[in-house]
Amino acid sequence: MQEKSKLKLKKFYFHPITMFFVLTVFVMFLSWILSLFETQATYNTINNNTRELEPVLVTVENLLSFDGLKFIISDAAKNFLSFAPLGTLLLSLIGLTVAEGTGFIETLTRRHISKMPKYLVTFLVILLGTVSSLINEVGYTILIPLFALIYFMNNRNPILGVITAFCGVSFGYGVSIFIGSMDMSLMGYTRSAARLIDETAHISMTSNLIFIIVATLLISIIGTVIIETFIAPKIGKYKKDEESSTTEKYHSFDLEEEEQRQIEQDKYEKRGLRHALVVSIIFGIFFVYALIPKLPFSGVLLDLKEKAYVYQLFGDNAYFQDGFTYLVSLFFVLTGIAYGIGSKSIKNDKNIVENASRNFNNIGSIFILMFAVSQFIAVFRKSNIGVVITAWLANVLEHMQFSGIPLIVVTLLIIAIANLFLTSAANKWLIFSPVVVPLFMQSNISPQFAQLAMRIGDSMTKGFTPLLASFVIYIGYLNVYNLNKNKPYTIKSALGLITPYCLLISLAWILIMVIWYLTGLPIGPGVSPTI
Repeated sequence: MQEKSKLKLKKFYFHPITMFFVLTVFVMFLSWILSLFETQATYNTINNNTRELEPVLVTVENLLSFDGLKFIISDAAKNFLSFAPLGTLLLSLIGLTVAEGTGFIETLTRRHISKMPKYLVTFLVILLGTVSSLINEVGYTILIPLFALIYFMNNRNPILGVITAFCGVSFGYGVSIFIGSMDMSLMGYTRSAARLIDETAHISMTSNLIFIIVATLLISIIGTVIIETFIAPKIGKYKKDEESSTTEKYHSFDLEEEEQRQIEQDKYEKRGLRHALVVSIIFGIFFVYALIPKLPFSGVLLDLKEKAYVYQLFGDNAYFQDGFTYLVSLFFVLTGIAYGIGSKSIKNDKNIVENASRNFNNIGSIFILMFAVSQFIAVFRKSNIGVVITAWLANVLEHMQFSGIPLIVVTLLIIAIANLFLTSAANKWLIFSPVVVPLFMQSNISPQFAQLAMRIGDSMTKGFTPLLASFVIYIGYLNVYNLNKNKPYTIKSALGLITPYCLLISLAWILIMVIWYLTGLPIGPGVSPTI
């Protein structure tokens, strides 16, 4: 009887790869059912020529139809190869594996990062994650694998490193210490919506600058407290292989000889770090020079066809955004090789290639997972279910009779819910801006503050949905460092790990917005929360 009861208690776990294929099939059947009921929604867009609202009808598309099945089959390879995290992760991993293979990251961690207080390290990870939103979603592909590795080498649980980096990028995505791609994508919609009420309304690139600088620091501090207080204790310690302890019994050495070896190793490591530092400085000078326009051979990373510097840097055709991941990878390659030469940890190019290739062996499952996720997201987008739900939520908000603080809070919550189904901030703001901006302005709240509501609502649940493309990197690396391969991290368990962070940081965001509104502090140069 006891054996039978034990069998009943045993749980069955779907691997996330399988689960994403199951979800893909579920979305197909859901789209068929919703299309049978002619599920649809209408939202308004703004005609920039006439400055009038134009209704857009969107319906759920049946993916079990002939055209739907044709899309799923014929576009499978295209959906995978065009999946944004695939290329950027590969690029970043090339640099990281070279730097790891030469011993550069391990030495840097042991000599410097391991001496830093854990709260400071956590703060820096979240701060870097928040700042990374300047350049779209590169933070996911660079910071998650990097800090998982650093935490592992620093004798902290790499799972915690994955969670911290993911939360830093996701739940601080709407703000940064400088204007960036988010401002570029939202500003036009905000201006058009504001001119429905005031034809002279002007929205500048810096209209949210003061708020995002302060909020970046506040969220990084609050996030650090949440990670170290609520998440780190539950994650626990990471049990490494006991190889080092078992080999000691077969290993005898002379103390004087070992001491001499340590001195020599220390000398080589210091020399390697000096080489890496010199290369870092040279690379940094080149990077800065590539961002300065109108100097001889400068501005390589800028779109020099644009007049305004912000557009040169973050415009649609700017090379800075497109090439940033490659440059980071190149930085790690060059500094890693420089360290390897200085420390004599590498002797030729074969050592570099072999070490880097060996490190790639552990992450093959992530690319299979990416194929499954790319199909799931492509199918969901094709079905239009996310757009329909977002349009419904916009219509609900439009018919609510709120003003002041209740309007701000309800708007944040509705945008946060919509974000679970439509992750693109620009696409959401296209639907929400003709509703939110006029409602705020009629309540004597500035359109710039309405744009902030969009950014904050987007940040509140950014990482709490498997429809976020970069969620695959998060769950993928959880399983790379998972010691219990028979019990993989599922979508449910992966979301469960970050639930405390999502809830508490969302509450913090709401309080920051409300307090800022009540105090009337400027959110940008010459811009206040009220009109």
